[in-house]
Amino acid sequence: MRAYQLEAPRLDALRLVDVPQPRPGTGEVLVRLRAASLNYVDLAVATGAFPAALPLIPVTDGAGEVLEAGPGVSGIAIGDRVIPHFLPDWSAGPLPPPANRRMRGINMPGSLADCAVVPAASLVPIPDHLSFAEAATLPIAATTAWRAVRTGVVRPGSTVLLLGTGGVSLFALQFAKASGARVIITSSSDEKLERARALGADETINYAASPDWDARVLELTGGVGADLVVETGGSKTFARSLNAAASEGTVFVVGFLSGDALEASLFPIILKMLKVIGSNTGSVADLREAVRAINATGLRPVVDRVHHFKDAAGAYATLAHGSHFGKIAVTLEDGR
Repeated sequence: MRAYQLEAPRLDALRLVDVPQPRPGTGEVLVRLRAASLNYVDLAVATGAFPAALPLIPVTDGAGEVLEAGPGVSGIAIGDRVIPHFLPDWSAGPLPPPANRRMRGINMPGSLADCAVVPAASLVPIPDHLSFAEAATLPIAATTAWRAVRTGVVRPGSTVLLLGTGGVSLFALQFAKASGARVIITSSSDEKLERARALGADETINYAASPDWDARVLELTGGVGADLVVETGGSKTFARSLNAAASEGTVFVVGFLSGDALEASLFPIILKMLKVIGSNTGSVADLREAVRAINATGLRPVVDRVHHFKDAAGAYATLAHGSHFGKIAVTLEDGR
């Protein structure tokens, strides 16, 4: 079968190779992958910013259809359209300890291949109204956004602050609006902010024009701040996110786009009694809940562009450039 192999932590070390097709063991399923979707962690793995077990088949997220089921698998039929979760052994409950934490595309084979073997318990059905490319965006981004909205107890009247217009932010925008919240979103692009408004954002802030965007959030909320801040920026935005949060609000820490080393005052956390919550995606049960919400609302993931399998390197380049709005997908559909 076709597969990409990342041989070293460099973007130029991505190679298209032929490898034997794997076979499912007990409790496992062979999935014919039809699409993959990139997250920032995939770029971090490919550039050495995030440790991974190289060489490996990269890219965490994918979607496809069941080709074969191993012994002991029930309730899954050949041809079922499915999403394998990023953390296949985290069914529900507490996060497994690091020693037992397999991660697709990081320390086990990922989604840039024709097929993948995954635990049957990690599969979630694809909503009927979604394409494979749309479904491939769900495992990390939708699960993370869903957990953020649930953790922040978002409800009618809540205010949610989103940083940037990447996949997690746009899923969180749609989940928050479905929950009746007011949403404020930031970007350095007025064009992206207009697109965010079309998705339901109530207020927008161009952080290039307003570098003190946290002060603008306080102004827009009458000095109260946001009940939930989905912090995707990292070290350069974290302190402002704390400032923009409401008393007893939640700062849900998702990303590290600007770095992971923090220098921030503890006073906002202490004085406002903030809840600072780290995110490592979520469980298979969380993904199922997110999919249930997507089915109920008819929500569609925002896919900026879809690269062909032969142009997987181009998908990485698009992600690295940072000009996208929403998610970047790779199609593995036939038509080689």
